[in-house]
Amino acid sequence: MRYIGTVRPRYTGGVMEKVTFAIAGMGNRGTKYAQKQFENPDDMQVVAMADRRPIRLEAANKYLNLPPERIFSSVEEMLEAPRLADVMIIATQDAQHKGHAIAALEKGYDLILEKPIANHLQDVFDIQEKANALGRRVLVCHVLRYTPFYRTIKKLLTEGRIGKIESVEATEAVGYYHIAHSFVRGNWHKLADSAPMILAKCCHDMDLFLWLTGEKCEKVTSFGSLDYFKKENCPADAADRCEDCKRTCPFNAVNFYLSRIPGWPANVLNPEPDEKNIMEALRTTDYGRCVFKMDNDVVDHQVVNMLFTGGITASFQMNGFNATQDRWIRIFGTEGEIYGKLRENKVHLERFNEPAEVIDLTEEMKKMSGHAGGDSGLIRDAIKYFRNEEFDRMSITELNESVDSHTLCFAAERSRLDGGRLVELKDFHKE
Repeated sequence: MRYIGTVRPRYTGGVMEKVTFAIAGMGNRGTKYAQKQFENPDDMQVVAMADRRPIRLEAANKYLNLPPERIFSSVEEMLEAPRLADVMIIATQDAQHKGHAIAALEKGYDLILEKPIANHLQDVFDIQEKANALGRRVLVCHVLRYTPFYRTIKKLLTEGRIGKIESVEATEAVGYYHIAHSFVRGNWHKLADSAPMILAKCCHDMDLFLWLTGEKCEKVTSFGSLDYFKKENCPADAADRCEDCKRTCPFNAVNFYLSRIPGWPANVLNPEPDEKNIMEALRTTDYGRCVFKMDNDVVDHQVVNMLFTGGITASFQMNGFNATQDRWIRIFGTEGEIYGKLRENKVHLERFNEPAEVIDLTEEMKKMSGHAGGDSGLIRDAIKYFRNEEFDRMSITELNESVDSHTLCFAAERSRLDGGRLVELKDFHKE
């Protein structure tokens, strides 16, 4: 049965119905969340979607099968309609989040809000103020919290398995191909259109520091720059577009995107990628341009040092000069240490003077998908959250909590721009 018009009730005769979703933005993230209804067929239903690109809507509707009146050519058009679902997923571009989120809250939607919340700190506060004033519930997509890898680490820390946390070090290896795709050629390559790298890519990591330690950040300092992907480093014989280039280059867009059909990131260029439409995209969009001839201005490497309450010190490194995309972490405690790599799906626990333990999460990962299982975990917990069922509060990423990690990101960026100046969070709130 299709529900046309206003949102249907949550309960019918005491039986909890599916949570209904309207999706704003059918790019890579919006599409991934839409597909989660097939992992949760009894609990979730996508009932409306919007995107300014007809090709995205057509591709998604091959499996969503929505009626024409539930398909919108813009988010603004969808927001003019009566409330269509319980929850709206905001998966538009960073700079659009504030306008879309506030309008959706005023329309009566609860939200799943793709990170970052917004690309300016005041906009983050404005969304928070609106949600709290209206009593709406908002989850932010810090999907790494929901992965088996980080949930296992959190559980071990909560159990006190390594005593008191003293220090944490973590790295996000963005990957040479991912930084070229997203942050040199792609949607996040310019600050004016998106957000600083430490926010756009690494607010996940800042959230993890706060969540895993259970403490607040007091002080932060940061260094970083755009060093490699710029015109000064362009070889003299490089063509403007990779299709015309005779050089052997790891960033050659033709080789890269054709070898990734039909998956990510070829499906970013076209939702149903094949050699013909990918080559057309490479001839007509930035995705086919030389990485040294773009107008990108976000950093390609950055370090952040932090002091948390309780005396915990932490260090973080982000860089795009890695063969594979990964994250790794090591947590030092008074009774042992925990460490591991996200892609390996193994958590190592070494208590002092005791045999080492290895927790292998491979089998659990087979049940999940997207962001090391985080996409599946987020939707699973969100369904329970919005249906007022009991859920594991360990991972849930409510808006008010996420504001803290975003503030940390903006403080780190302020430090970087000021040459590594020490920024105290209590003072930064006042700036």
